[in-house]
Amino acid sequence: MSQTRINIALDGHSSAGKSTMAKTLAKELNFVYIDSGAMYRAATLFCMRERLIEGNELDMTRLRSAIDRMYIGFKYNASTETSDVHLGGLNVEKEIRSMSVAKKVSLVAAVPEVRHKLVILQQRMASPGGVVMDGRDIGTVVLPKAALKFFITADLEIRAKRRLMEIEADGMEATYQEVLANIQERDRLDSSRAVAPLRQAEDSIVLDNSNLTVEEQFDFLLSHARRVIAESQ
Repeated sequence: MSQTRINIALDGHSSAGKSTMAKTLAKELNFVYIDSGAMYRAATLFCMRERLIEGNELDMTRLRSAIDRMYIGFKYNASTETSDVHLGGLNVEKEIRSMSVAKKVSLVAAVPEVRHKLVILQQRMASPGGVVMDGRDIGTVVLPKAALKFFITADLEIRAKRRLMEIEADGMEATYQEVLANIQERDRLDSSRAVAPLRQAEDSIVLDNSNLTVEEQFDFLLSHARRVIAESQ
């Protein structure tokens, strides 16, 4: 009997390890991994390149005129065995992880027109099933009927330390205080925005990974995924 191709949603706070877990889970299940956060980072990079952001202000008039030229997609990278995000046909996977993008992403992600465009694209990607998607509003807005939903969180200080390690591993520079302040502000903006705020879906399973190893987190997610897949046969 072939494996049922359910959709799995992972939501949670910034730098809680959602992407790492979602990517690993998708690979184990032979599902498609979709990093919705990377799509919003790519949209932010687009706005920066178009010079639509001045300080903490976004030129909405020009953004509405330019949004049809914002082409975001994924292409498989054989060297990393996962998909990289592309903007206008170019690989921007490394650029979108910079602090300069991180500082502006919540601003862009709050724009209804941006969210509408990306949600439609995300739902289209997930329509065949067999998708693991992570983000802020996957279980509540993008895939409300997903067969399995997780809400991932961790202590603020632990998330800041993890994010700083990722930045340094990518050869970029940032201070702990800078990263901590950025995550605090992103939490505030993500939870308070008018459109699709970050919140836990009522039927989601909570995982606080503050004191868990990567292996323990993965075993937790995989056991639930296999259970739901078996129940769906």
